[in-house]
Amino acid sequence: MLYVMMKRAYKYRFYPTPEQAQLLARTFGCVRFVYNAVLRYRTDAFYAHNAKIGYTAANAHLSRMKKADETAFLNEVSSVPLQQCLRHQQAAFKNFFEGRAKYPNFKSKRHRQSAEFTRSAFTYRDGQVFLAKCKSPLAIRWSRPLPSEPTTIIVSKDSAGRYFVSCLCEFDPETLPVTPKMVGIDLGLSDLFVTSDGHRTGNPRHTAKYAPRLAKAQQALSRKKLGSKNRAKARQKVARVHAKISDCRMDNLHKLSRQIVNENQVICVESLKVKNMLRNPHLAKSISDAGWGEFVRQLEYKADWAGRQVSSIDSWYPSSKRCSGCGYVVDKMPLQVRTWTCPECAAEHDRDVNAAVNIKAAGLAVLALGENVSGMEPVSVSDSR
Repeated sequence: MLYVMMKRAYKYRFYPTPEQAQLLARTFGCVRFVYNAVLRYRTDAFYAHNAKIGYTAANAHLSRMKKADETAFLNEVSSVPLQQCLRHQQAAFKNFFEGRAKYPNFKSKRHRQSAEFTRSAFTYRDGQVFLAKCKSPLAIRWSRPLPSEPTTIIVSKDSAGRYFVSCLCEFDPETLPVTPKMVGIDLGLSDLFVTSDGHRTGNPRHTAKYAPRLAKAQQALSRKKLGSKNRAKARQKVARVHAKISDCRMDNLHKLSRQIVNENQVICVESLKVKNMLRNPHLAKSISDAGWGEFVRQLEYKADWAGRQVSSIDSWYPSSKRCSGCGYVVDKMPLQVRTWTCPECAAEHDRDVNAAVNIKAAGLAVLALGENVSGMEPVSVSDSR
């Protein structure tokens, strides 16, 4: 059997010393400055001379900046994070020109700050990480051991003031034993998802849970004077509440996705266009809080690690309006209709469970036929019930 080593990032929190925090602050600032300055340089060159600046020319511009007197402070930090940010910018432009992303944005100092270090800019020795230009190791809270020596690390600071280090390592994924169990998943808001077996997960609604605390922190922020230190402290309190909501959501999604992957060999899901659904002003907040896109993303990479399969069906497939017994499709089904009776075979259906059964059948058809299932063509579901 051929074993393929894969790469995985392991993220840990660490607590820098005052000297390390000062060095990281300078590094974050220089990375942000270089990214924004080179982005402005490339944009102006295009509009002024219709010239496209590539990575080589951008790197040469960085060298000129480091030699100039007014930007000599760039030499105080490691050069690797500065070069890496230009590589990231080049990838952003490539995605833009190939139609996968919007035009690159300028970085803000109020959002997440990060710096990437390759092997030449850090040392991993005896379970400790030493950054370039830093004599003492990072005080990392190792929640689990690394499978191998990291090849790249990313040091970041979120808007709540917390420091994290992400170590990219090679690891040998553990393939789970084959199981005959297969499941279809219907994503929703009343329940985060409902399976074809009738299991409902509920929806913890983390945003609503912390809404009073968030409202109080935001109200205090609105009363602070612009530019004052008290406003900066109040802004960080708001960021900590948002971080708490995000952490709770991610923890719940990781537990649910891991459970689904461990128990099922084939997982069938819908290909939802979440960004388009967020245009609905009445449901946008609830949809964002549910985290459908992140949940499906976790299912896909965890299934890949475990030797499982995730089958995605077309977003236009009428899973809710199709009878899972006879295949009859009703014309309309508003969101408030949670149970309905098939006019063809008189079968009574729970809307979500019926949709999950149809998603399972369509997903298995995708795997069997090698093509997507969409439209109104009937799909046999006799083997999926």
